[in-house]
Amino acid sequence: YLMGTADGETFAKFVQSITLKQLIVEANLHLRRITQRYQLITDSKEDLSLYLIDHDLGNEKRSVSNLSGGEKFLVSLSLALGLSSMASRKIKIDTLFLDEGFGTLDAQALASTINMLQTQQQESGKMLGIITHVEILKDEFPLRIEVKKKGQGISVLEGPGISR
Repeated sequence: YLMGTADGETFAKFVQSITLKQLIVEANLHLRRITQRYQLITDSKEDLSLYLIDHDLGNEKRSVSNLSGGEKFLVSLSLALGLSSMASRKIKIDTLFLDEGFGTLDAQALASTINMLQTQQQESGKMLGIITHVEILKDEFPLRIEVKKKGQGISVLEGPGISR
């Protein structure tokens, strides 16, 4: 028997809960760089359930399944960056790609997120790839490759080092 069950399920959940708790520590470091409003936690009774503490609403504990689009994006981004931090301790990760979601943020959250990403990029030295249509991101991250529609289902890539 492995920690109480023949199939090892109890042990697997135990290990997953430890990993999740470490991921939450890392994610909260990134989340705090964007906003002091939120904090990720797990439920002591349900080790694999994620919740968000909203400090602006009297420390209300909210299920991550009931978040707004912008809140989900901030949580997802923080978890992705936390996972990247955890993985890069053992594996060299030079590139991080983020795909959309920036349009769900209000102006203040977007500015804070951009600032955090720029700082993260400078500190870690990772190449950051952002797939977006949000204009301010195009201005804040000037080195880019753009997909331009030409019509009739044809698009071309434009950017530094791309020849036509």
